[in-house]
Amino acid sequence: MEKIVGILGGMGPLATADFLRKLVERTPAARDQEHVPVVVYSVPQLPDRSEAILHHGPSPLAGLLQGAAVLRRAGAGCIAIPCNTAHFWADELAARSALPVLHIADAVVAELAASAAAGAAIGILGTAGTLAAGIYQQRLERQGYRVVLPDADDLDHLLMPGIRAVKGGDLATGGRLLAAAGTALQARGAAQLVLACTEIPLALAAVAAPGLPRCVDATACLAAACIDWWRAADAPGAALLGYSGQRT
Repeated sequence: MEKIVGILGGMGPLATADFLRKLVERTPAARDQEHVPVVVYSVPQLPDRSEAILHHGPSPLAGLLQGAAVLRRAGAGCIAIPCNTAHFWADELAARSALPVLHIADAVVAELAASAAAGAAIGILGTAGTLAAGIYQQRLERQGYRVVLPDADDLDHLLMPGIRAVKGGDLATGGRLLAAAGTALQARGAAQLVLACTEIPLALAAVAAPGLPRCVDATACLAAACIDWWRAADAPGAALLGYSGQRT
C-alpha cells in the first residue's frame, strides 16, 4: 500500500497552495503516477498561532489534533504542516496523533548543512510567535551557526505588517516590507536568510529584491522532506522515520 503524506494546512490558505505547488514542482516525476500521494486538510479557522504563544490566546492544538485525526482516517502516514509557527505544537501533535510530523525547521537545517558555510550567520524572518518560541534558534545553534534575529522595531513595523499584508492579499506591500526586513538582517551580518514564515516566499516573489542574500525557503524545504519521506517509505521494508535528511 502506498504511503500518503497528510497536509495540515490553512495557516494560511495561500501558503498551503504554494506548498502544494512546490511539492509538485520538486518531485522528479515524468508522469502522474510518479508524484507524491497527498491528502489535504485545510481549515483556516484555527486560532492565531502567534496570539496563542505570545498572549495566551486560544490554542490551535485541539483543531490541529482534529485535523490530524481526519488525515489519519484518510490514510496519511505522516503529517506536514506548511506553517512555521504551528510547529510550536509539533511534538505534542505527533505524540497524541501517533503520526510522525515532518518538522519544517529540521528540513531547513538539512538544507543549510548542504549550502551554508560552517559557523555562518543565519538571519531568521518569521512571525513574532515563531521567533519567541525558538523554533529555529536552538536547532541552528546546535549546528554551529550564528543566529541573527530581527529587532523589536523591525518585527513590529516590517515583518508582522508584511505578513499580515500577504494574508490580506496585498503581496506587493508585503513584499516591500519583508524585503526591507531582510535587508536589515543583512546589514547586521546575516549571510543567508531563512524564510521562516510560509507567507514570506510569496511576498518576495512578487517584488524585485535583488540585493538580498541567499534565501532558504522553508516551504520548499518541507516539500523536499515530504518527497524524501515518501520515497523512503515507499521502498520495501522502509520505516516511518520522518525526514531522512537526504537530498533528492
